[in-house]
Amino acid sequence: METRAAILWEPHTDWSVEDIVLDDPKAGEVKVKLAASGLCHSDEHVVTGDMVLSDEIAALLGAEQFPLIGGHEGAGEVVAVGPGVTTLQEGDHVVLSFVPACGRCPSCARGRQHLCDMGAVLLAGRQISDMTARHHSKSGKDLGTMCCTGTFAPYTVVNEASAVKIDDWIPLDKAALVGCGVTTGWGAAVNVAQVQAGESVVVVGLGGIGMNAVQGAAMAGARHVIAVDPVDWKREKAAEFGATHSAASMEEAAAKVAELTWGANADKALLTTGVATGDLINPMMSMVAKGGRGVVVAVAPILQEDVKLNLFDLAMQRKELVGCIFGNANPRRDIPRLLRLYDEGKLKLDELVTNTYTLDEVNKGYQDMRDGKNIRGVIKY
Repeated sequence: METRAAILWEPHTDWSVEDIVLDDPKAGEVKVKLAASGLCHSDEHVVTGDMVLSDEIAALLGAEQFPLIGGHEGAGEVVAVGPGVTTLQEGDHVVLSFVPACGRCPSCARGRQHLCDMGAVLLAGRQISDMTARHHSKSGKDLGTMCCTGTFAPYTVVNEASAVKIDDWIPLDKAALVGCGVTTGWGAAVNVAQVQAGESVVVVGLGGIGMNAVQGAAMAGARHVIAVDPVDWKREKAAEFGATHSAASMEEAAAKVAELTWGANADKALLTTGVATGDLINPMMSMVAKGGRGVVVAVAPILQEDVKLNLFDLAMQRKELVGCIFGNANPRRDIPRLLRLYDEGKLKLDELVTNTYTLDEVNKGYQDMRDGKNIRGVIKY
C-alpha cells in the first residue's frame, strides 16, 4: 500500500514528509493503523547526531541507519496480521513499545523486558525477524524505522514483540504516550529510584519524561518533590503533577533541598534533561543524601565517555548512581497497568499534551519542543 511518512534522510536536516510504499506484514509481524504519535526527544537525538550509529556498528548489524522514518511513541489498531502471529488479531488496539519484549530471552525471563535481546537492533531500524525493510521510498530505497516502529506515519508494520494489546476503550491518542515518555519517567521514579513514602526527591528537567518522573514520585508518596527547570511555566505546570517545590537551576535546587531536609539532602535525584552531559552528574549527586540514589534517565551522546563525579563522596557516603532505560519497565505488564491508572483517574495523561500537530507540521512540533513550548507534542492522524 501507499502511505505517507516523515523521513530523516541524514542527520542535521529537517524531517521530510513524503509518500512511501508499505509492504504487507510477514511472519510474526502486524500492520497497524496509527491514531497518534508522540514527539519524543529521542527522535531529536537522531537529528542532532547524538544517537547515530558508527559505520562499524552499522556494518555489524548489516543495515544502514539512514534514511529512517521517525517516531517510536504510538498507538493504533491492528489492520493486518502476518503468518504465525498468536497474540494479536485484526481489530485489536495496541500501544507500540519502543523496546520489544520477546518473553523468551534471558532478560525477559528475569523480568527485565526493557533489556530484551531484540533491542540490540533498535537503531538499525529493520524488521526484527529478518533485518529487512517493509517501508520503502517511492524510488525504491529501503527505509529504516525509529526503534523498529516508525510512528511518524499513519500506517506501519512492526514485529509482534513491539505491540502491546490494550483495552479498546482507552483513547488511542493518550495511550500513545505510554509507548515511551510516560513509562520511562514514571518508571524511573517508581522502578529505578524506588521512591518510598516520605522521601525527598529531585527531578532535573521537565519535559515529557521529567514531568512523569514528578508524577511517579508523587504517586509513590514522596514528601518533597523538587522540580528543576529554567522554563517558568514548566515549573508551574509541575505542581499539577505533584511537585511540592521548584527551582530554576541545580544550584537553586541544592539550596532548597538543604533547607527542606535540614542538610540531609534528597533521598533520590533523577536526571531527565533533554541531553545528558557529563558535567551534570556531579551537581546532581551532590544533592543526594548518604545512602541515596541518583538515576540517569536522559540520553547522552552515544560516544560520550567523560563524567564529572566526586568518587570519594560516592564511596564514602555510599551513594548509588544507576542507569535507566524505559523506566526499567516490563512493557507487557506496565503499559496496561499505567493505562488502567489513567482510566481510573489516577494517572494524568490529558494534561501532558501541550499541542497537537498534523504529520506535515512535524518540524514545527520539534521547534516548539526546542523553544520550551511543549511538555509533549502529539501528531494526530
